[in-house]
Amino acid sequence: MATARDDFAPLSARSAILSLMLGAHPNPLTPAELARAGQLLGIAPATVRVAVTRAVSDGDLRRTDGGYRLGDRLVTRQAHQDEAVHTADKPWDGSWETAVVVTTGRPGPERAVLRDGLKAHRLAELREGVWMRPANLQRTRFSDPVLQTFTSVPDQDPRELATSLWDLTGWTRTAEQLLDRLASTPEPAHRLATAAAMVRHLSTDPLLPVELRPSDWPAATLREAYRAYRRELSELAALPR
Repeated sequence: MATARDDFAPLSARSAILSLMLGAHPNPLTPAELARAGQLLGIAPATVRVAVTRAVSDGDLRRTDGGYRLGDRLVTRQAHQDEAVHTADKPWDGSWETAVVVTTGRPGPERAVLRDGLKAHRLAELREGVWMRPANLQRTRFSDPVLQTFTSVPDQDPRELATSLWDLTGWTRTAEQLLDRLASTPEPAHRLATAAAMVRHLSTDPLLPVELRPSDWPAATLREAYRAYRRELSELAALPR
């Protein structure tokens, strides 16, 4: 998995404001606080106002008495990001979650939603319609009427199976690029763009048990770097954590 050069370009005003709120976990932000944060990121107050107005219109933000909060869709996204940043695994007993699609003929958009849901739950496709992952996560398993789900213990060597399901070498390479980029980038707008790319990358971490991770697996280092950046982000904008 390569990191595109454009991933490091400064975010648009709207993306910057939403990333700020997704990452900093602040209380509701007033227009003045958003304007101040925007200026620190090189975004003019008038541009911030337009971006916030459009985000409210589209449901990404909502206005409350205390200021602006994330809309429902982004609250869900924030929870997914938090899962990536704060892992919740348990001792692994060697079993795997398995989900098999048992219904055919669904429209393409419905199949796409199903695939996205399975990927969001950190499953990978072994073959068409068969999805798996180690059963090491403390969370509700993904369910859908078209799926038959069960726990299994494959005969194949588990490390080989994990390597066939996920490009662990590519994931490591991209994580190291992101860590280097954040460490070498002083400008606030570029740091925010890099941190946003880090969160996107963490959302694709398969969250494997330690037994199946490569010895140089950098996910913990990437998470800690993002946590440190999130503290920096809150302090940069003088926002309460």
